[in-house]
Amino acid sequence: MSSTSMGSRTGSAISLAKVEATAPGMVSLYKSAAASLRKRALEGVRAAVYLVLDRSGSMRPYYRDGSVQHLAERVLGLSAHLDDDGVVPVVFFSTDVDGISDVSLARYEGRIEKLHQNLGHMGRTNYHWAMDEVIDHYLASGSSDPALVVFQTDGGPTSRLAAERYVCKAAKLPLFWQFVGFGDPDANEFAFLHKLDDLAVPATRVVDNAGFFHAGRDPGSLSDTVLYDRLLSEFPSWLVDARTAGVL
Repeated sequence: MSSTSMGSRTGSAISLAKVEATAPGMVSLYKSAAASLRKRALEGVRAAVYLVLDRSGSMRPYYRDGSVQHLAERVLGLSAHLDDDGVVPVVFFSTDVDGISDVSLARYEGRIEKLHQNLGHMGRTNYHWAMDEVIDHYLASGSSDPALVVFQTDGGPTSRLAAERYVCKAAKLPLFWQFVGFGDPDANEFAFLHKLDDLAVPATRVVDNAGFFHAGRDPGSLSDTVLYDRLLSEFPSWLVDARTAGVL
């Protein structure tokens, strides 16, 4: 993760030429991410990028069909524009934090399934332990750049009060939580994520530091363009609000 000062620089953190040389399979995703960043005037912005993955029992089909691996690759493609180390820290969670690893331009193919298979039992769903892990990692990194945390889940947490408390607490830090739902968009399971997205400002948190969108029952079928547009839909406004509030 870059430890440079927060702000915009010229161009992408990692050049197209380097992506072509290091990870030719990522070039298409890199170009799609660039287009979405351009649309939102985010070219040159630097940010740490994290990926948090749900390993509750109901997630098993999404690991099996490659949907989680595909999401990780797309997040890596976006990260190459925002962070110059070519590495995305990955936190797997269920009842607790199941494991911590990373995907990188040098090592990403089939990596999520391999890591997942080595983590054993798939438990319940608790967001807050994973959020705590990301916060600790970010603070320990010494980075002064903002962070975009892509937080994937297929349902609401067992401990909703703890999750809400962590979102509000984390609003004082330069971390934006982009929740991504896998599964039935109409399921009651996602009502809580809508609530997190809409928590009052400033009554419960200093800035709106969370977004949420559904990737649907078949997340892999969502086009790269649509996925990147949704991942970045609220991040630009958060950057402005966070600077205004003195969070950044």
